[in-house]
Amino acid sequence: MLKNKKLLFVSLILFVISISLNFPFPHKYPYGRVLFSILNIPIQTTHGLQVVGITSLLFLIASLVFLSKSLKKHKGRFVLLAIVLAMILPLFVADIYQKTFATGIYAISYEEVTSECNFDMITDNTMQAICNFSFKNNSNNNVTFYINFYETYPFEEDAKMISLLGMKAPFRVNMEAKESKQVKIKTMIDVSNINNHVENGTASYVNIIIQAGDKIRKL
Repeated sequence: MLKNKKLLFVSLILFVISISLNFPFPHKYPYGRVLFSILNIPIQTTHGLQVVGITSLLFLIASLVFLSKSLKKHKGRFVLLAIVLAMILPLFVADIYQKTFATGIYAISYEEVTSECNFDMITDNTMQAICNFSFKNNSNNNVTFYINFYETYPFEEDAKMISLLGMKAPFRVNMEAKESKQVKIKTMIDVSNINNHVENGTASYVNIIIQAGDKIRKL
């Protein structure tokens, strides 16, 4: 069944590189974005094409070509299996690692689907923000971290909302071992010097930053 061990070895190396670039940990976005930033490689082109995704795809295609050439029989089956593994392995491995080996903030899971923030003007210059964030501590130790927010959000070009929370951040969170809980944040924001902000609104799937010491995760 195997025709060339060297080609199979090359295929495995290229496959691992492709998977690594798509590994969604420790941040929400693929690890390839972190690596490309360190190497000063553009993450996307001026036309909006994702360089990381394209690079990962090219490595995967090259891996499949070498895999096919390394086999005598059942080439289609193994190529199909490799494609399926490329799709499910990054998320699967990240999930297993976080639930078994990760410690500190790396063991914290953030459920953005069940998290949201509500904003309401209560006076002419004061906005009230109430956020509920769902977390799970997968480790066997207590974890303390701070919540912060991205400086800008794509949907805030016309009116600021989530980024206003950065004026009051960071917010401290304490979680016990294996604890799952919804963290409620309620704060007042002075918007007297902010020209473009919402009067009221709700934001779901909120991207946040959690930090403990010099360790940071963008989720």
